[in-house]
Amino acid sequence: MSVKITFMGAGSTVFVKNIVGDCFLTPSLQNATYALYDIDGERLNDSKLLLEAMNEKLNGKRAKIETYLGIENRKAALKNSNFIINAIQVGGYIPCTVTDFEIPKKYGLRQTIADTLGIGGIFRALRTIPVLEDFAKDIEEVCPDAWFLNYTNPMSILTGYMQRYTGVKTLGLCHSVQVCSKMLLKALDIQVEGFSDLIAGINHMAWLLEIKDNNGNDLYPEIRRRAAEKNATEKHSDMVRFEYIRRLGYYCTESSEHNAEYNPFFIKSKYPELIDKYNIPLDEYPRRCVNQIEKWKTLREHLLANPGDITHEASREYAAGIMNAMITDQIYKIGGNVLNKGLIENLPNDACVEVSCMIDASGVHPTYVGRLPVQLAAMNMTNINVHLLTIEAAKTRKKEHIYHAAMLDPHTSSELSIDDIVAMCDELIEAHGDWLPKFK
Repeated sequence: MSVKITFMGAGSTVFVKNIVGDCFLTPSLQNATYALYDIDGERLNDSKLLLEAMNEKLNGKRAKIETYLGIENRKAALKNSNFIINAIQVGGYIPCTVTDFEIPKKYGLRQTIADTLGIGGIFRALRTIPVLEDFAKDIEEVCPDAWFLNYTNPMSILTGYMQRYTGVKTLGLCHSVQVCSKMLLKALDIQVEGFSDLIAGINHMAWLLEIKDNNGNDLYPEIRRRAAEKNATEKHSDMVRFEYIRRLGYYCTESSEHNAEYNPFFIKSKYPELIDKYNIPLDEYPRRCVNQIEKWKTLREHLLANPGDITHEASREYAAGIMNAMITDQIYKIGGNVLNKGLIENLPNDACVEVSCMIDASGVHPTYVGRLPVQLAAMNMTNINVHLLTIEAAKTRKKEHIYHAAMLDPHTSSELSIDDIVAMCDELIEAHGDWLPKFK
């Protein structure tokens, strides 16, 4: 089988290196054609040079690497694709991410990451969905059987939109599910030879529902004890999630700096001491962006000057394993983002949920979960409300639904009045300019 894999947002060079590097380690993908698409010519060329060097050093030049620059070449990039990997960031760090942080800050609303929920997540979704809509039209025309593997945040909103309103076969993929349990045990110094776990919920707020050692012993009692002790006795980077364990009984898949802004509990102007108490890094994402840009400059100069230094070890990303399973019919288990459709009984069918999925040649097979503990479903619902309203805003182009999404966002609504929320949204719409479609 001749395989074509297309990268949308291939200028995300480090990410592309990880995914394609994994593909070069996977026999069924070593002879594939890799179509790299981006709207930034310099970054696209960087990715091409890097992947060509990797192809030569790691893959015996077996792969074919093509580049496609600009919207006018998008359809050609997608034509006859078997798999599409989406890693776009519409509006970039400058100007849009800066806008997402700075305008809310004027209203007293502080954020940490702002890529999944909150006012930042809402506006990131609103500027991204129109682009995905255009992608979908092209995909339906030139590669209707392709699988669209979405890595772009906000995961639940974008994946949910694609699954509900396009004919594209879409699967949402994150980085945190596969390392959640292992990192928790390591942080609490719980040593076991092996373990089994059950994780389900929504992206960035899926729950570690069960965790047992190889003898079937429940590890949660000791986890709860040690987590409470650690939060009470030392300052560390995962205090928000350990507080989740204490108050809700369960651990969450995504990091504390993310989860600090998904609820009304931790970032509160009336209680500024909570920022220090829970070690919450406000404005964390802008800092990461600046650091990543500087690190990439240094890495770019080195790699382009010394292409022979390029190495790759298998990453924790799911993409290569998924594509291999679909090609070879070897079953592969992942944590994937899919439409609920009864998988989690006490969450809405329209919600995009994160559950275990089995992958084979016939596609994606999500597993039935049943009911979440009621407090966990309630936490998820506060986020799902925002997901569904943001999708509605994007679909209808009605400004009122942007207001509704922001009004029902748990962090935003805990800090601002309705009038300030509306004023902030209006200012964000104006500041985004042509990065957003026209809302009525």
